[in-house]
Amino acid sequence: MNSLSSVPIILLLLIVDCGASRPLVEPLPSKLDHGHKKPLQTSRPFNVAHRGSNGEFPEETAPAYMRAIDEGADFIETDILATKDGVLICHHDVHLDDSTNIKDHPEFADRKRTIEVQGVNITGHFLVDFTWEEIQTLGTTQRYSFRDQQYNGQFPIITFEEYISIALDAPRVVGIYPEIKNPVHVNDHVKWFEGRKFEDVFLDTLKKYGYKGSYLSKDWLKKPCFIQSFAPTSLVYLSNKTDLPMVFLIDDVTVLTEDTKQTYEEITSDKYFDYISQYVVSIGPWKDTIVPVKANNHLQQPTDLIARAHAHNLQVHPYTYRLENQFLHFDFHQDAYKEYDYWINKMGVDGLFTDFTGSLHQYQEWTSPLPSKS
Repeated sequence: MNSLSSVPIILLLLIVDCGASRPLVEPLPSKLDHGHKKPLQTSRPFNVAHRGSNGEFPEETAPAYMRAIDEGADFIETDILATKDGVLICHHDVHLDDSTNIKDHPEFADRKRTIEVQGVNITGHFLVDFTWEEIQTLGTTQRYSFRDQQYNGQFPIITFEEYISIALDAPRVVGIYPEIKNPVHVNDHVKWFEGRKFEDVFLDTLKKYGYKGSYLSKDWLKKPCFIQSFAPTSLVYLSNKTDLPMVFLIDDVTVLTEDTKQTYEEITSDKYFDYISQYVVSIGPWKDTIVPVKANNHLQQPTDLIARAHAHNLQVHPYTYRLENQFLHFDFHQDAYKEYDYWINKMGVDGLFTDFTGSLHQYQEWTSPLPSKS
């Protein structure tokens, strides 16, 4: 389908009139009866909608997630952060400056400040300085100038619960793939009650909506969920509180882990894989660290990262696959299908984070179609 017609009307209320405060949709999720749902496919690499179908709509918005579901995503992915008053929301950056219309709100001009995040001084309007009521007055914008700008300011930031409701209200089983984003920063700046912390509130939200079960268990297949983070201590902490599968995200080769200050070389060593595989089922590395890229935009020889991860019974879900020419290396001749073929059939990945869910879905349906009945 190429429309949002399959999405319940109750959810469409999320995407109108975000210039003023709007209430949470209740109940979350809606009580619509979809009957028997088509199950999650598990026979081919997972199609993970990176921040929704954000190649078409502003990232992490209801329309981006609805479009991704409509286009065939197995999982819709999001970043979870917290407001000043502890509301969990879907937003990628710790600040609001690159993907909202905060610049059009002079009433918030005095909130701009500089904070050190992961060893880097960042200047902007930080989520932890805004209440949920204030966040609701903002509209989201398209991050990249070369993508469609017509929806700028039209759609609001949504909550973690609203994101969950979109997945649960889908006409087939759609998994969620939430990231505990910058937990050190959030726990440093948000005051939680009764000795709790960000990770506790995050997990309580998942439990509230019935997310449980180990990977591929009966419970998990009913409501699939991967919990992801760049912070290994958060994943270890949560693994002692839930059997939901965890994914350890791996940043660029120059970036230290936020919490443990470990290098790329340390966290991709066989010794570390022996350790972290006790807590996670997959790693999520940036694809250009698996197959480095030369200065002339051609690929170098692949590393052995995938093979070593698989040897430790870890899946590999790389990020991020994008269609625009500036993201396609010359080896693929500006053909996204050639890139998918390389990573799925030559490199053997188990899932792909993509900004263009429909493109990956069409490729997979062409090369490895699912049975007509499940």
